[in-house]
Parts: sequence; C-alpha cells; structure tokens
Amino acid sequence: MKPSRLLAPALVAMATLVIPAVQAKLPPPSDEAKAKAAEAAAKTSWAAKVQGYKLCKIEDQLAAAYLAKAKREGKTVGTPVATPPCVDPGPFKLPS
Repeated sequence: MKPSRLLAPALVAMATLVIPAVQAKLPPPSDEAKAKAAEAAAKTSWAAKVQGYKLCKIEDQLAAAYLAKAKREGKTVGTPVATPPCVDPGPFKLPS
C-alpha cells in the first residue's frame, strides 16, 4: 500500500479521538475573574473615549489652521460644517 492510503484513515481515527476533548466545557469563571474582565472592558472603553477626544481636538486645530491659511491667502472657503463639541471623558473611574 502507498503511504498516502494509510495516512487518511489514520487522520480520521486521530480526529475522532481529539474532537470530543476539544469540545469539553470550561468551568464558569469565578467572581474575581468576572470583576477583572469588567475592569479591563471599562479601561478599554475609557481609553477609546480618550483617543476619540484627542482626535477631535486635533481635527478642530487642523480645521482652524486650514481656515486661517485660506483667509490669509484670500481664498474663499464654504461655510464650515457645525460639529458637536469635543467631550473630555475625564479620569478613569472603576465601574460600581
């Protein structure tokens, strides 16, 4: 027999042994693990808000610089679109 003909049945046999072990259920997370996960999620959310705030401030600075340059050069620029103000998320606070 060729080695390739023996390889396929061997792989099927190994898969039937491995698949049930992979499908085993993990125990539920402890309260401490849940608290750590919630804190990590809160920190990630807060960090995203801080990055959004910083991006908003930079966009405002760039728009103001562009409008000032266009005015100096005598170019006509359309009316700027009103955008919501940048909101500072403040310092990180643990969720209660």
